[in-house]
Amino acid sequence: MKLYGSLTSPYVRKVRVLIKEKTLPVELVVDDPWLETTRIPAMNPLGKVPALLLDDGEAIYDSTLVIAWLDFRFQCGIVPAEQKGYWDCMKWHTLANGILDAAVARVLESRRPAEKQMPERMAREQARIERALDQIESRMTGGAYLVGPGFTLADIALGVALQYLDFRDPDPWRDRRARLARWHAGIVARSSFAETLPPGFVPPS
Repeated sequence: MKLYGSLTSPYVRKVRVLIKEKTLPVELVVDDPWLETTRIPAMNPLGKVPALLLDDGEAIYDSTLVIAWLDFRFQCGIVPAEQKGYWDCMKWHTLANGILDAAVARVLESRRPAEKQMPERMAREQARIERALDQIESRMTGGAYLVGPGFTLADIALGVALQYLDFRDPDPWRDRRARLARWHAGIVARSSFAETLPPGFVPPS
């Protein structure tokens, strides 16, 4: 199996962290969907990453589906099996994905020519991120993991989302959210996060 995607995509990184955590037999193929030479549209008509090319030639795309497929195929146990744990994990995952979506939208808007940018859109996306971070801070319990006693998809998703904020648009979010900052420091210390950092990115100390 081969995972196609860029080294800076947070959606691809979510899958890469899972692959590292569980030592899955998946080869990473670096491909930028923005380049004319990209092979991504041949696997995903939406032209987005990640795309997982299976051994039989079929492709699976979208990080949520790719992770679900890998979790089922290799019995990773990255999502709790019991009902409450499952839904708690999914809620955290959805909130983290929302942060990513808002951050990516803000980054893309900032790359448009200055005269075409919409400051109100960037402000709206930032407001979404701030509300989400405030809610997360209020729900932090001080534990090492977000759901139950072990590392789950919730930890992967939120860990990647927060580090993407650091990577693309450094913001002193830690100054206002001490519990979240402590939890995040523990999560990103894992080797799966250290080995999948975007090129050139030095995490805040």
